[in-house]
Amino acid sequence: MRKIYIFLLALFVSFPAAAQVENTDGYMPSQGLQPYFDESNPNYDKSIIYVFFNNQPCYECAQAVEMIEQSYNQNFIDTYNMFLINYENDGENNFIETYQLSQPLEVVMVRVDDDADFGYKKIEGLQNMTTDPTSFNEYFVEQVNNFLNN
Repeated sequence: MRKIYIFLLALFVSFPAAAQVENTDGYMPSQGLQPYFDESNPNYDKSIIYVFFNNQPCYECAQAVEMIEQSYNQNFIDTYNMFLINYENDGENNFIETYQLSQPLEVVMVRVDDDADFGYKKIEGLQNMTTDPTSFNEYFVEQVNNFLNN
């Protein structure tokens, strides 16, 4: 039991308290989408996959994030942008309200085309699917393809 408490404490400490963004192409959500599009960036017209997490204890979330990153790197790295964001104390970027975030792990896909945002779709509960990596990957890829390829 003590090991579980130590692990949960380590997991809690590993997630910073302020909203942080890890991105791949220089886009910062605090700048909004228009400045992102205005920059001479070859990725400006790529749809976005946000992986939102918070500081709630969630053992499976870290594994799910790792599986999402692996699937993204294998299937979508050249097609879409992906950002990992701790939204726990996000007053500046307004992610919580914009995407109605409440779970310890939520994936939000934002369809971008011709410099405009064409809506979003959430994928929830991925942390509950980590026991079967093949099904997890198939489900994630299917969800991304169904929404962002249309």
